[in-house]
Amino acid sequence: MDIGICAASHIKDIDYIVRAEQLGYSHAWLADSQMIWSDCYATLALVAERTSSIKIGTGVAISGTRPAAVNAAGIATINALAPGRTFFGVGAGNTAMRIMGLPPHRIKEFDGYLSEIEPLLKGEEAFVHMSDKEIPIIHVMPDKGFVNFEDRIPMYVSGFGPRSLGLAGKHGDGAVLALPASAGVMEAVWSMIEKGAEDSGKMIDRNSYYTTALTTMVVLDQGEEIDSDRVKHECGAFVMAAIHFAYDQYRNFGHQPSNQLASIWDEYTSLLEAYPEARRHQRIHFGHNCWVHPEEERFINRDTIEASCMVGAQDQILEKLNQLENAGLDQVMILPSFDPRFEVIERVAKDIIPNTG
Repeated sequence: MDIGICAASHIKDIDYIVRAEQLGYSHAWLADSQMIWSDCYATLALVAERTSSIKIGTGVAISGTRPAAVNAAGIATINALAPGRTFFGVGAGNTAMRIMGLPPHRIKEFDGYLSEIEPLLKGEEAFVHMSDKEIPIIHVMPDKGFVNFEDRIPMYVSGFGPRSLGLAGKHGDGAVLALPASAGVMEAVWSMIEKGAEDSGKMIDRNSYYTTALTTMVVLDQGEEIDSDRVKHECGAFVMAAIHFAYDQYRNFGHQPSNQLASIWDEYTSLLEAYPEARRHQRIHFGHNCWVHPEEERFINRDTIEASCMVGAQDQILEKLNQLENAGLDQVMILPSFDPRFEVIERVAKDIIPNTG
């Protein structure tokens, strides 16, 4: 199994990706949320110049903030700098859109967007809908060094439910997933991907279709508890990002949280709902996947850690990775909290990467 990293795009943190390459991580996924981090394409350009083997791309680019032509040109520009090792991850963008007080693309919109960008990523003509018109567009100078479509750019589609995973099967060369809880859940994910492909007249080859799950990982020391201060420090930001997402689903659709969030839910929602509704969207995602807001530290506990993170002794983590790999998961990418990020990737590189298949 491949082990990659997902990173908050930070224009002055290129050393982190360089170190991940040195340690043997397979992929670096640079996140795209304009009102939280640096621009992902500017960051990827610097990464491309300072790395030579790690695969690099968007983790994931957001359909709602960039027209298809803009994302296609952006990733094809990176492909000119890092030919043959550039990929394009794309999603509807819950965080990127919600932090601006806007909804992410719904399924129909996202489906249309993916239909537009597929040919553009190949340097082919696409019909793009603008102002109630269908306009044919194509990059008119692809052979002048501005971009690179000669080296294939695989598209990995982010999906968390049946319909979005169906779109991943319909359009994608792979899918970006939440971490499956078990091999059985991974098989259910495959069924959703394959149904989407079949409904569109395609067939999925599991051997070539590339699946990646996002989580974070902490290898426990002997006798260490899952809710130790070190564990909370290393994975707390990811835990809170998962809680942020659950709150968005609750706030906008009335979806109830998982049982693992029940112990903190009333207190957490009361905290957020004390903020003015007009600007609450700015507060929800503060520190997103980087730091834990001091007011939220009390929500990092055993239940919330287990709900979203891969934490365990070395043999426990390796066993779970093996089970998921056998079920068809190709990569786990990890997103540690910002301050201890180097320590996390060093430990995972030491204890996990050399022992994966």
